[in-house]
Parts: sequence; structure tokens; C-alpha cells
Amino acid sequence: MALSTAPRAQRVRRQLPFSPWLFAAPGLLVTGVFILYPFVSTLVNSLTDRRTLIPGRFVGLANFRELLHDDMFWIGLRNSTLYVVGVVPALVVLPLLLALLVQKNIPGITFFRSAFYTPVVASIVVVGLIWVWLLDERGLINSLLESVGAGRVGFLSDQWLLLLSAMAVTVWKGLGYYMIIYLAALANVPRELHEAAAVDGAGAVRRFLTVTVPAVRSTMVLVGALSSVAAFKVFSEVYLMAGPSGGPAGEDTTLVMLVQRTGTGLTGRVGYASAISVVVFVVTVALMLLVLRADRRDET
Repeated sequence: MALSTAPRAQRVRRQLPFSPWLFAAPGLLVTGVFILYPFVSTLVNSLTDRRTLIPGRFVGLANFRELLHDDMFWIGLRNSTLYVVGVVPALVVLPLLLALLVQKNIPGITFFRSAFYTPVVASIVVVGLIWVWLLDERGLINSLLESVGAGRVGFLSDQWLLLLSAMAVTVWKGLGYYMIIYLAALANVPRELHEAAAVDGAGAVRRFLTVTVPAVRSTMVLVGALSSVAAFKVFSEVYLMAGPSGGPAGEDTTLVMLVQRTGTGLTGRVGYASAISVVVFVVTVALMLLVLRADRRDET
């Protein structure tokens, strides 16, 4: 019996080194086809003058030099940067406060948890259209303002109000998502810390600043990094509210909208759009590194 099983055990041992690769093969294949190949292709295209129906030729850094003199690129960079500045602080602080509210086990709290999370699972197209109907010149909000004697506000016609309105939609839709992340972090904060602080006479605000915030600081860094990348790459909210033209005179165009506008269509400049995409990638990586470096500096 031992003699019959020995060769089989040797065959199993010979096959074991290749088994992990067989399990990892589907994931590696998906990653290579849908992530690695598009990334490399974008880098290569950014160095060419390729168009939609024309393969193009190698032009080196000409596309990147052209970016420096493109007014629309600087407008897109400005708007994407302003989006990060306006959205990220709200998405770091407000979901934490919301998580503290819904963390308590009181009657009916499950309903509010579901209500706060509903915008996360809703389609961004549906959400965008709803907010367009609300903020339109003849929308609900302007009708209410007019009924109380106030004038109509051009939420979707003013350059800066349109950008602020899109930021509000992004914050409203992201609150529930980051609230769930904070709830998981708050569940790991020992109650003894709050009880000890309360015994020492610390009020609710002081306990929040001295106990809660230090305990979830790593989660706040994670939320800051995720929301920074998402805000800089914003597309749907601004596109739905400003339209394909990017608002009045294109002044609300973001970088990702510029990529879509430049690189699509029969005459799309794929090479130039790829160069803008490379800039977006570099900036998002830099944002994440800055957030992580700031966190490490605070720890030291």
C-alpha cells in the first residue's frame, strides 16, 4: 500500500509549485487585459499623434509641450484642483459626524442608515438628472425662492455656482459610502477610552477631539486619499450638470471631460487625449503620496 501511494505523493509534490499560478491566472489575466494593457497603451499613445482612424507616428513629448499652451488644459486643471479643495474636506469630516450619529442603537436608526446609504447605490445618471431638475432655472428650488420673494438663482448658468452645485452632488452621493468606512473604524474604538475621558470631565466635543479623532486617524487618511483621487477624476456630475460643452464658454470643464471631448469622435486626437490622461495619472499619484506623507509626518 505504501509503495502504491508513494509515486502519487511525488506527483502531487511536483505539481504543487505550479498550483498557485493556476489559481492566480484568472485575476492576472483580467488585470493584464483591463488595467495593464490600457495603461501601457495610453503611455505609448501619448508619445504619438494618433487619431481615431489614423495610427499616428512618434512625436516624442510634443503633446505634452502643447499642453503648456492649451488654455482649456489649464482651465480643466484649475477646475479639477478646485474640486479636490472643495470636496475632500467635506468628505473627510461630514461622514465621520454622520457615522457618530447613526452608530447609536436607538429605535428607527436602521431606517436612517439605509436612507443615508441610498444615494451611494443610486445611478449617478439618475442622481445628476434629479439635481438638474432641482437646480434648473424653472426647477423646484428656484420656484421656492421665487415664492418667498427672492429672485431666481442661476445654479446651472453661472460658472462658479455650477461648479459648487456639482461639488454638492458629489458630497451628497459620497456621504453614505464613507460613513460605512467610518462605522467599521468606530466599532474598533474601545468604550473604555470614552468612559475614562467622561470620568475626567471631558464633554462630547472634547471626547471627539481627543479620543475619536486619534482613534480613526488612519481611516481619515484613507478617506482623504480615496476622495482626493475620485474628486480630481470627476466627470459624471459636472458633465450631467454642465453639459458636453462644460458650462458657459467651457469654463467648468474638468480634465477628464477634456480627455473625453478631445479623444472621442471620428476626428478624435487620441494621442493628445492620452497625454492629458498621463497628467491626470501623475497628479492623482502625487495626491495620494502627499496625503500619506502628511500622515507619517503627523505620526512622528
